[in-house]
Order: sequence, then structure tokens, then C-alpha cells
Amino acid sequence: MAEILKHAVPKAEVAASLDQVRETVTGVIADIRERGDAAVREYSEKFDKWSPDSFRLSAEEVEKIVASVPQQVIDDIRFVQEQVRSFARHQLHSMGEFEVETLPGVKLGQKHIPVQAAGAYIPGGRYPLTASAHMTIVTAKVAGVPRVVACTPPIHGEIPAATVAAMHLAGADEIWLLGGVQAVAAMAVGTDTMEPVNLIAGPGNAYVAEAKRQLFGEIGIDLFAGPTEILVLADDQADPFVCAVDLLSQAEHGPDSPAVLITTSREVAEKTIAEVERLLPGMPTRDYAEPAWRNHGQVHVVGSVDELYELADAFAFEHVEVLTAEPRLALEKMTQYGALFLGEGTCVSFGDKVIGTNHVLPTRGAARYTGGLWVGKYLKTVTYQEVTDTASQALLGRLCGRASRVELFEGHARSGDVRAARAAGDALPWNEA
Repeated sequence: MAEILKHAVPKAEVAASLDQVRETVTGVIADIRERGDAAVREYSEKFDKWSPDSFRLSAEEVEKIVASVPQQVIDDIRFVQEQVRSFARHQLHSMGEFEVETLPGVKLGQKHIPVQAAGAYIPGGRYPLTASAHMTIVTAKVAGVPRVVACTPPIHGEIPAATVAAMHLAGADEIWLLGGVQAVAAMAVGTDTMEPVNLIAGPGNAYVAEAKRQLFGEIGIDLFAGPTEILVLADDQADPFVCAVDLLSQAEHGPDSPAVLITTSREVAEKTIAEVERLLPGMPTRDYAEPAWRNHGQVHVVGSVDELYELADAFAFEHVEVLTAEPRLALEKMTQYGALFLGEGTCVSFGDKVIGTNHVLPTRGAARYTGGLWVGKYLKTVTYQEVTDTASQALLGRLCGRASRVELFEGHARSGDVRAARAAGDALPWNEA
């Protein structure tokens, strides 16, 4: 049995805080449906203190903003985007299109068609998350999406130049300085100035996540997302200092970001807690990291490596960092996670910022049924069929007639009957009149 050295707040408290979010988001979406651009502008003024003549940046404005970004930042953006692009291309090449002949003259095929318009939400507010531009826009463009609409909010009334540069270099077709629920709703339902998209991807705060949840079905989304999560798995060889630093690296995302340690060593657990408490006071992002650790941090001590992985799978967390003597064992033992980071040389922050895998990942247990954003999310895998051999037409027509009548679908049966009649002269008793 696991021993819990640090508990998180009860789940009921977390659920209660989401009720107000849902109510607010429902009202904003309904208002934007009814009043379009006027409502978008009001909410942008209210939440972001931002109301320019046009929320969409012109090509000239983009060029001027990109020119203001230091060359080192531009070079770094280009490097990271190439890592993301390369990995997405490998993913794309792993997805085969095919056509097979299953019976004489019966051809069945599969092909991949990109969605025709995708929305990319790049968070702002407190942090200019340039990396989210790489993950959402580059991946969509590798998939072949012809129109990518990218939205990001201003930060304290200022244009986030590095984020705009990342959006532009990633290949965004439209760049809008617009954030929050108003951005998601505008992309989903469309306004007089913005054509709607087919799918929206990208992380965001609780309001953005809820907006995507409510609009799902009307549009596609990448996944249901919540606060960033990190799960560190450690044995007795792990360095408590590294464990603490990496837990706090994700806690700084927001005051509701869970940071959890599971270890086979009570000593590692206690020293990690002590290191977190030592490091927190000096963190520039303490105002987020401290409540995240206080309210959502957990530390579990287990009796064996097998129990370590069993409990880790039960969490089904977004990020799982494996600081054990044999980190690759996690690839065999675990089945429920968003992304694995194997060994002390591989931190979650690499995945967030620079390494090339996608950082838009499942949270709140969604790793039980889905992986993260990838090139395939922007593709519709569709099928096609063709029957040209008359013997096969007759065979399938007769079979379709029998199978459909078992289910009492007479209309389906008659479609099959007609093919058998045309191919082999079968009678159509229901059409004798």
C-alpha cells in the first residue's frame, strides 16, 4: 500500500470552482452567437483591455512586429519549429494510404484529407507561450491544412512580439490579437470579420478549455484540457533536488497545476519536500507555484517499482518524468500517460519548449482514452469503395439483401437486390408491378 506524505485538496473543491467557469462561458458564447463582432469587442475590452480598429494583424503589421524581435529569438524559434516540423513529418509518413482488392473487382481504399480550416489558440495573459504556436500551427501545416487562423491575447495591453513572430514563422494564414473565450467562440461560430474554422487546437486557461468543451461537436477540438500536470517517478537513486526543481517547473503554469511525486524511497520523498520548500521562496513565479504545490501537490511512497508504475497509471497524468535506474522500463509497464520523459537527462520542460514532440497533451485523466495533439488530428481518415466485377456485385448484392432483411431494413435490402439483378439477372419480386 502507498503511504501519502502530502495530500491535495479534495476533488469536490476543484469541481465547485468549475461551475462558475461553465456558467460564464455559456453566456459569452451565446452572446457572441447573437451579436458577433460587437460582443467580441466588448469582451476583449472587458477581459484584456484591448480594442484596436482591427483584431486581425495586416501583413505589414506582422512584418514590423517580427522585425522588432531580437535575432537570437528568431533563430531559436526557427530551430525549435524545425524540430516540431521534423517530428510531425515522421508522424505523417507513418500513416499509410492504401487500396486493396478484397474480392475480384472489389476495391477498398483509405486516404487522409486535411481539415480545410483550423484554429490555433496560443495562450498569453501572463506568459507569452510562443511554443504553443509551434505545436498548433506547424503541425497543422505539415498535415496540409490550407487555412490556419491563429489567435493570441495581448499581454497587459501590449503586443506579444515574440509570439506573433512564432505564429508568422510557423505559417499562420491569419493572425489575430484576440484571446479568451471570445477568441475561441469567434473561431468556432464565425463573425462578420472572421470566417469559422473546422477544428480548434491549443492549450489555455479554464475558460478557454471550457469554451472548447462546450463547442465540441459544432467544431472539432484537439482534446479536453485542464491545468498542466506533472508526475515524477523516482527510486532511491533519484536526486531530490532534481525532483523538486522539475515539480516546480510545471507548478508555475498556474495555481491549479498538480505536481505529484511517487517514489519507492521515503528518504527521497522527504528530501524532495524539503527541497521544494527551500526553493519556493526564491522563485519569481512563486505566486502561481506556491498555491499549486500547497493545494494540488502530492507525495506518495510505494513499496516496489511495480507498485510505482501501477499507481502512476492510475493517475493517467499529462507529463510523466521517470527518474529511476531503468527509465525505459516505463515503456513496458505504463499504458496511461500523455508523454513520457525518460531519465534525468530528459526534463518535461524540454517537451514543453524545444525537443520537437507536441506539448498539447491530455489532462484530467483523459490519457486513459487519448494521446496528445499530433499531425493526425488535423487529418480526416476516410474510406472509399468500388465494385466493378459483376460476379462480386451479384455476391455482395445477394448477401446485402439477406443481411438487411435480418435487421428488417427492407430499403437496404432492395439496393442490394438491384445490384444482383443488374449483374446476374436475379428476380426482383418486390418490383413485379
